[in-house]
Amino acid sequence: MPFFTRKQHRTLAARALAASIAIALQCTAPPVLSQGLPTLGDGASSITTGEERRLGDQIAKELYRDPDYLDDPVLQEYVEGIWLHLQDAARKRGELSPELEERFAWTLLLGKDRQVNAFALPGGYMGVYLGLIGVVGSGDELASVLAHETSHITQRHIARLMAQQGRQTPLMLASMILGALAATRSPDAAMALMTGGSALAVQNQLNFSRAMESEADRMGYSLMAPAGFSPQGFVSMFGKLEQASRLNDNGSWPYLRSHPLTTQRIADMDSRIPPGRRAAGPAPTLEHMMMAARARVLSNYGVEVLRQWETLPRSGSFAALPLADQVGQLYAATLSAIQLQDWKIARETLQHLLSATAGNAEARLQAQWLHAELEFKAGNAQAALAALPQAQAPAAQKPPKATAGGNLAGPREAGPSLSTVNVVEHVAPRRPEMLLRSEILLRLNQADSMAGTLQTWVTDHPQDATSWQTLARVWRAQGQEVRALRAEAEAQVAHYDYAAAVDRFKAAQDLTRRSGAKADYFEASIIDTRLRAVQELLREQTRDKSINK
Repeated sequence: MPFFTRKQHRTLAARALAASIAIALQCTAPPVLSQGLPTLGDGASSITTGEERRLGDQIAKELYRDPDYLDDPVLQEYVEGIWLHLQDAARKRGELSPELEERFAWTLLLGKDRQVNAFALPGGYMGVYLGLIGVVGSGDELASVLAHETSHITQRHIARLMAQQGRQTPLMLASMILGALAATRSPDAAMALMTGGSALAVQNQLNFSRAMESEADRMGYSLMAPAGFSPQGFVSMFGKLEQASRLNDNGSWPYLRSHPLTTQRIADMDSRIPPGRRAAGPAPTLEHMMMAARARVLSNYGVEVLRQWETLPRSGSFAALPLADQVGQLYAATLSAIQLQDWKIARETLQHLLSATAGNAEARLQAQWLHAELEFKAGNAQAALAALPQAQAPAAQKPPKATAGGNLAGPREAGPSLSTVNVVEHVAPRRPEMLLRSEILLRLNQADSMAGTLQTWVTDHPQDATSWQTLARVWRAQGQEVRALRAEAEAQVAHYDYAAAVDRFKAAQDLTRRSGAKADYFEASIIDTRLRAVQELLREQTRDKSINK
């Protein structure tokens, strides 16, 4: 038996879990649709949205703990921005019901893996690997994959599977989670837990799988134009999948295995495109080429590959490339040089990138952020601060969800109390710039000005663990240790690690009691309230785990 390090075990766990969930998704049928679209099953799902959300939370908790999970603010904002437009289109078409919008997480998780894959999870979670972002030729192609997966979620395919299997599927999915955990100790045991049951499900429900995939294609395609994307992106992405399928899938396209391409699906997509339009794919934007380059560089290809990318702009063929390709290569070269700590080459390449993006506002902003990232990692915080734009631009953010009790969290989310923040009309900052600026100012011991911005942000985005952690560091730099501990607890809540959150809340509680007359009683009351709420969530989580066992 081969030797696996702990990191390899956990990486295997994430891959096996994602593959198993993707296989499970093949075996499902969608519910009745609101606009007269055909149904592939009789009767409503017997699995409630709350039950599906709890299962998704359990899986997400494990994925957040995996070393391959990545919160890169730049890539996160780019992919999430595409997804938000698709959600808005689904809402306007009546495919995203108010109940699903309110109760599901609608959370995107990025993975550093190089495999070309994306997958939907129960309860409104979606996983996207950097390998997929790195190979798609345009934002429209990426949108086509996200649109397909969004249809899996809005159709509640996993819930349909659970109902059809007579409540056996929750146990099967729970065994996948246990298998992912077992992979930290024994990869062989994990594969034994996951492979057999999933293979049997595929064998029994193959016909449903094909019908479901065709419907997800049809619904996903219908979202493209209303969301502002070219439907041609769906067809050009199909072309890539078809080409890979003809090459018998060498393993770099797992998406083909979890979403098998059939002649029926290809014919269905062909019939939706006007004659003569199939060959012409959407042109990539400069921003997309930069984001695809970022995804490739951050996918851990190794030092030798980074050195090759670093030299691309100095090749003889570079000048003959289209501007979009030049910008992509310049971005990859700069970021590769940063990873290699070749600061001189990074700065030289960055200057060419800034010049090449001068006429494109969004691409220019991405180049400025990369400039600040370069100087920050090179140890020149003052230059990094100067590299950032002088004014933060507004961004289209998903409106926060408010419950009847006034909390901005979802029905099972333990969001922060609003009582600590003055809620006023404000222009939302761009998250990548906000976090980068905070890091720079923390290094300069000047982060006091970011406390209010971060507080407002986490009030509107209570599930943003990274921003909670950054706020904790800002508060700690101000000497506000109790608040810092509370923010650390909220970061754990955001990732469903309620046990760790309880520990942090209790530490804050103990500190306030030791402080005596110096204690902030208003803050102490917030901590007491939040501790009780999270302890209840922990009890529920423990009960759910024992039931699944």
